[in-house]
Amino acid sequence: MKNFAELIKTLDSTNKTTLKVAALAQYFEKASPKDKVWTIAILSHRRPPRPVNTTLLREWASELSKIPLWLFEESYHIVGDLAETIALVIPPSEEISEKSLHQFLAEIIALKKKSEDEKKEYLFENWLSLNYYERFVFTKLITGSFRIGVSQKLMTRALSKATEIDEDILAYKMMGNWDPAITTYTSLILEENEADYLSKPYPFYLAYAIENEPQDLGDVEGWAAEHKWDGIRSQVIIRKGELFVWSRGEELVTDKYPEFEAFTEVIPDGTVLDGEILPFPNGDIGTFKDLQTRIGRKNISKKLLEKTPVILKAYDVLEWKEEDIRQKSFKERRQILEDLYHEVKTKEIPLHLSETISFSNWEEAAKERERSREVKSEGLMLKRWDSPYLVGRKKGDWWKWKVDPLTIDAVLTYAMRGHGRRSNLFTDYTFGLWDQNKEKLVTFAKAYSGLTDAEFKKVDAWIKKNTLERYGPVRSVTPHHVFEIAFEGIAKSKRHKSGVATRFPRILRWRQDKKIEEANTLEDLKDLIP
Repeated sequence: MKNFAELIKTLDSTNKTTLKVAALAQYFEKASPKDKVWTIAILSHRRPPRPVNTTLLREWASELSKIPLWLFEESYHIVGDLAETIALVIPPSEEISEKSLHQFLAEIIALKKKSEDEKKEYLFENWLSLNYYERFVFTKLITGSFRIGVSQKLMTRALSKATEIDEDILAYKMMGNWDPAITTYTSLILEENEADYLSKPYPFYLAYAIENEPQDLGDVEGWAAEHKWDGIRSQVIIRKGELFVWSRGEELVTDKYPEFEAFTEVIPDGTVLDGEILPFPNGDIGTFKDLQTRIGRKNISKKLLEKTPVILKAYDVLEWKEEDIRQKSFKERRQILEDLYHEVKTKEIPLHLSETISFSNWEEAAKERERSREVKSEGLMLKRWDSPYLVGRKKGDWWKWKVDPLTIDAVLTYAMRGHGRRSNLFTDYTFGLWDQNKEKLVTFAKAYSGLTDAEFKKVDAWIKKNTLERYGPVRSVTPHHVFEIAFEGIAKSKRHKSGVATRFPRILRWRQDKKIEEANTLEDLKDLIP
């Protein structure tokens, strides 16, 4: 654990990629094989389930540190991170733990089934046998919220440096449904394992948002365009007569979409399709809200299948008749995909083609982008016809050109402290819109990004002087400031007080030129619902 904690401390203390890669590579060269596997798992979001809820963690940390719970809670809201708060308030100890990372993880997994008294005893014992940073890391492992500034790509680069294995090969090896509790470092990284190949997806190729004008990309004829659909980016794999469906978050979700089992009967073995899972109620593309009724369900009932069926909107083919074809040009891959689609489209399977669109100039492309919401997409994807299918997020060949967001002017009504470097500032805001008679503000969205650091400090100072009431960490404030709120989508919702759910709300700008009477109404917001 000591070495792992030192690694996390180093990674957390720098923004320089070269230093992070060097620290990781050095760690992978020296750590034990079991610790290496768990480190790869933790940094790629394969963490054990949380064995203790945060309410108990706060109560027990308060008890061990001999401070009142209210004072611990206030400290937590100031610090902004539970693990860091616990590491700070528990007194230092003379004891030293020699346990390894994998020993701690094995104990944490076993802890989930133990009684509350046993959990409390375990936490007290280990909190008092670790130094500050080890205690911080240990508690992060307990809470399961282990987030550090290390991308999968950065970790892959470090592993490549330590093992001299090609980065693309390593990225592929780490995909799939492997369990760090039983997988060895040798089988995961060093060996070729044919059995693993059956279900493994390929690393996804991701696009950057377009940075300048599309005309800067050159001749429009060198580019293919297609709509950017708003669903779940997925790979559907058919190998040896079996079906595997993977989300972009590397989650195996085959059982969530039983409709796709029909693919195995008509699509050739050794095929991997890259596409978007979309809701398709009443024979038309639905909203992301429709899709959410499928995402969180453990069991997909017949009624739900009938109410919210799904389709795969196919973008690309990555493997064809057991051959990896990612190095072929996009044009060649698309031809294979289109031939496949036209061959099977009469078979009544939930496979649709994301059509490519050709333009004679960029002005035509801009007009197509403007009608994105009409066809229920988020904008356009621009892909160079001669591009291979690469690994991760790359600049140059694929760009996303999203439609301008929907916007509304709203009033700041509540505020909470932020997290991390903003934990001493009120930066998490709740916004309201006027009711029909413009007598009352109705809460409709929360947002915590979009302002500059200077603006956040200015708003924070104002909030502290204009607090009306406190509800734990939340403060209600005098209605005074208007902000323009941007969001990607909107839908009716019975779960929200406003009756409306917005997708990806964020602050676009602080409207210091507007009085609160000029803010929009809830009816204005509802008028934006398609």
